[in-house]
Amino acid sequence: MNEFELIAQLSGSLPSNSQVLAGTGDDCAVLDSGQPGRALLLKTDAVVEGIHFSPQTEPERIGHKALARCLSDVAAMAGRPIAAVVTLGLPKNFDPEFIKKVYAGMNALARRHGVAIAGGETTSNPERLLMSVAVLGEVARNKCVLRTGAHGGDALFVTGELGGSQAGKHLDFEPRLAEARWLAAHFAIHSMIDLSDGLAGDLRHLLEGGGLGAELLSRAIPISRAARLRAKAETSAKAPLLAALTDGEDYELLFTVASREATRLRDAWAGQFSKVRLSCIGRITGEPGLKMRDEKGVGPLQADGYVHFA
Repeated sequence: MNEFELIAQLSGSLPSNSQVLAGTGDDCAVLDSGQPGRALLLKTDAVVEGIHFSPQTEPERIGHKALARCLSDVAAMAGRPIAAVVTLGLPKNFDPEFIKKVYAGMNALARRHGVAIAGGETTSNPERLLMSVAVLGEVARNKCVLRTGAHGGDALFVTGELGGSQAGKHLDFEPRLAEARWLAAHFAIHSMIDLSDGLAGDLRHLLEGGGLGAELLSRAIPISRAARLRAKAETSAKAPLLAALTDGEDYELLFTVASREATRLRDAWAGQFSKVRLSCIGRITGEPGLKMRDEKGVGPLQADGYVHFA
């Protein structure tokens, strides 16, 4: 049983109440804040030694990533993070100075985005370091963007560049918080997700339950320099396009918008975020399934993203 099969089995019996506006199946839970027109966002995520970072990773980068993963999910809802609490699982004989540096990396990111680290929990965890971060955020209800909501004919956009994140980006990325709030403030964004499991996998999440599909344009997918260099240096490495589709941990925004807005969006983006690439990589279709268009024509996309337990 893989990660998503397990989630599907567990989520069907979860209790809820009238304050939950959106629960499992999105980047954050959306809760009624009790204030007219406002909603709260709630997200938890974890990093585990040997899975999300190696034992040789610099401690400041571990702390940065632990918080940044949650902030990226808040960004995917076009929200603003407020505060976080941290559960820290430590093996025996841990180095206190190392843990202080982990927190220094987390604190630096928190300060840049006005996030309070409001407490947490410490516990023993045999053999390896684990950090679980829970973040509380807020968003205007009419600006909150869910994964669901794509329309047939929508243009499909992605920020940044994809693939090759293991060269360093997965530890150092900056959550696209400002970019997401700007998008929601100036355009009717129909759906959005952050790319943590790879474009091919996360795009499927964006389409779940809607009876829709997508057609990607191979030459429009923004492949990172790291993915291209790795393909040149290692004979066993993925082809650059496959890496962009499947590597994961890019933490970019994937979103849909009405096709009639595509040109205006690109022009406005260039004037606002000139250092962050924005690419229109395809369109949403009314026929379920993913397809790729290249110089040979259109065919089914067989690639998938990263899946835990698979």
